[in-house]
Amino acid sequence: MLVVAIVAALVAVAAPARGEMLLPSGFTANVYVTGDGFAQPGGVPSSSTLVIDDAGLLYLARTGRRFTAGEVEDLFPLYRIPVGGARLTPATEARYFYGPPLPNPQVGAVRGQDVLVTTFDRERKIGVLYRLRDGTAELLAGGTPPRGEPPLLRQPEGVAVDGSGNIYVADREQGAVVKLDASGRVLQRRFAEVMRPRTVGVDPSDRLWIGADVGVEAPWQQGPGEIWAVSPQSGAQLVLRGPLAAGLAVAPSGHAIVANRQAATVVVVTPDGQTLELARFTEGDVPRGLALAPVTPQTRRAGIAGDLFIVVIRRGIFAVNEVVRVAGPLESFIRGGGVPRR
Repeated sequence: MLVVAIVAALVAVAAPARGEMLLPSGFTANVYVTGDGFAQPGGVPSSSTLVIDDAGLLYLARTGRRFTAGEVEDLFPLYRIPVGGARLTPATEARYFYGPPLPNPQVGAVRGQDVLVTTFDRERKIGVLYRLRDGTAELLAGGTPPRGEPPLLRQPEGVAVDGSGNIYVADREQGAVVKLDASGRVLQRRFAEVMRPRTVGVDPSDRLWIGADVGVEAPWQQGPGEIWAVSPQSGAQLVLRGPLAAGLAVAPSGHAIVANRQAATVVVVTPDGQTLELARFTEGDVPRGLALAPVTPQTRRAGIAGDLFIVVIRRGIFAVNEVVRVAGPLESFIRGGGVPRR
């Protein structure tokens, strides 16, 4: 396992009917979004992706059936969670719905007032990138192509936006990252070629980080993953092989923060391929998606600026998830906390 164990510095944050979440000294964790009445041991319906806007609002996409077969109407809602978190129930969850239900949705990124969401049609193998603004979905890229032309997107997953407003979409089915301009116009259909890319993020230098599954067909299966970085200066480079990135966020320092579901850890990945263990889960708990709250006047007032939010599967029961907020000196930890190991 390509992580470093800094056991002496770890403290435990415990909760009833949950495993322990082990964090470095100086970090704290608390449940931010949960629920009752959906399934045991409690939580909200399975939601593998999340993003946070400049105001501190959190968006979750209820997980679609991207990796299973069967005849079912694959329409699932998105949740918008207010600052301070929420506890949902079957009777109250509709208060948190945002926008129309979509087929197999994943929230990918926030751009100003827009929430960027990917969806796909399993039978037709046609994907779409939507932007949601004020709860209205508008097609930004993809969809049914003109007759005789291949679809631009087949199974889009993660989304990232660079400093110029360009959009990067990881297409798992096509093994490529598609680059679009801010309006959704295609700049490069195969900006980067990586086997089964899932998660993407852009750092302050416009380096694109990519998490790819590589050796597995579905995220719950055992197998190796890869972390890639594509920079304007040096092109695409394989940074690390091993962690399977169920979620990926990029710190202000330019390091990738990866949720490694298979190893039940969250690790920081450096550009030279070293890792620092930031969180470790026990008793069958595993991380899924994650996002960093942006540092804005609104998030500072809310007390969440720079905090890390992690979707957690409790005790292996993937049908319900919780969102945990982790607060602490992240940049100081990255610069000098822990001893990295390849």
